[in-house]
Amino acid sequence: MTSSARTAQLQAAPARAIGWRAMLAIFGPGLIVMLADTDAGCLITAAQSGAQWGYAMVLPQLVLIPSLFMAQEITVRLGVATQKGHGQLIKEQFGFGWGLVSAGTLAVSAIGALLTEFAGIAGVGELFGVSKWLTIPVATLALCAVGLLGSYRRAEKIGIIVGLAQLFFVPAMIFAHPSFGDLAANFAKLPLTHPNYVYLLAANVGAVIMPWMIFYQQTAVIDRGLKPADLVRERRDTAVGSLITQGVMIVVIVTLAATVWKHGGASALNTVGDIANALTPYLGHESASVLVGLAILGGALVAALVVSLAGSWGLSEVLGWKHSLNQKLGRDNWKFYLVYILTHVLGAVVVMVSANLVQLAVGVEAMNALLLPLVLGFLLALEAKALPKRFRMKGVYRWVVTGLCLIVMAFGLFMVPETIGITF
Repeated sequence: MTSSARTAQLQAAPARAIGWRAMLAIFGPGLIVMLADTDAGCLITAAQSGAQWGYAMVLPQLVLIPSLFMAQEITVRLGVATQKGHGQLIKEQFGFGWGLVSAGTLAVSAIGALLTEFAGIAGVGELFGVSKWLTIPVATLALCAVGLLGSYRRAEKIGIIVGLAQLFFVPAMIFAHPSFGDLAANFAKLPLTHPNYVYLLAANVGAVIMPWMIFYQQTAVIDRGLKPADLVRERRDTAVGSLITQGVMIVVIVTLAATVWKHGGASALNTVGDIANALTPYLGHESASVLVGLAILGGALVAALVVSLAGSWGLSEVLGWKHSLNQKLGRDNWKFYLVYILTHVLGAVVVMVSANLVQLAVGVEAMNALLLPLVLGFLLALEAKALPKRFRMKGVYRWVVTGLCLIVMAFGLFMVPETIGITF
């Protein structure tokens, strides 16, 4: 078909069809960052929540959807309206010193998150009898290769395809035969007087918005070439991603509630092996291992890709380095790619030599909670200061978003003392 004929065909197509094609073409930054949000640590947290408290953890996941969407939607507006990354905007609006602070917290958060993801990858390998000394180096090489493809869209597509492996938890839920009667009976039960429930609730809230998510999506919409005209469709992308990631969390909770919780519960599910073993009596050894392993592997890999890019982008923005994934490795951008590769290598080495991967993951969780107030504070300040007036939040919506962000920040801080063993 010639170019002119193709153009004529598109012009003759119904407007609705063209609209859907355009919308599907723009899906990407919001979807991949949300898939990364449901990483190995989050899936383990959801599994433990379902095993210990059953369907009483479903309602909080639904309530968290608006908080997640609203925070990430701000990054979309900042990206398309300013065409500047999060780190660059902080440096311009608040000075180089605060830019370094933001880059430092992002780097710590990204490396910490990578430790959790590599620990998850190691756990999946051990589930099938493969040593972490093999799985982690292979995963590291693959992740480095994806970043060196010279195309953001190509890397994004790979990340989304891998991340969608989390949906393997859906057949696990179906095989678990959940009771809708039990779900309805326990849906509105929130035992807020029980310390363990409140602690797990805080862990779920604190895991909804990660510092690296904010840095990633703002730069990703720029690397994707999105403009203000694409704002509505990118909001849809973010909304769909929010529904999917929280949907996965609900699926995991329901799966464990219908099996482990229904038959007495479990004290702790801290590893991939713990989750698979807990589900084995109900799904069978092979089904439990394959479905749980693939789902957590997909979440860990897409998160590892996203957090390493977020960290490398944020540092490069503050220091003024060229950092587009659409440019292959060269003299102008070697510093950006060096940071990208080193984050993977460092995370891989730490996990391979660590004797206690569970304790490592707990430390990372506490650290991310401490960083949330600073990261969300910067996000709200940039929304009010850096955006042109027509892109800013207005009226009741501004107060709702601000209030929800403050709640997430408070829960994140609340989670820290008990996570690191401090009691009052």
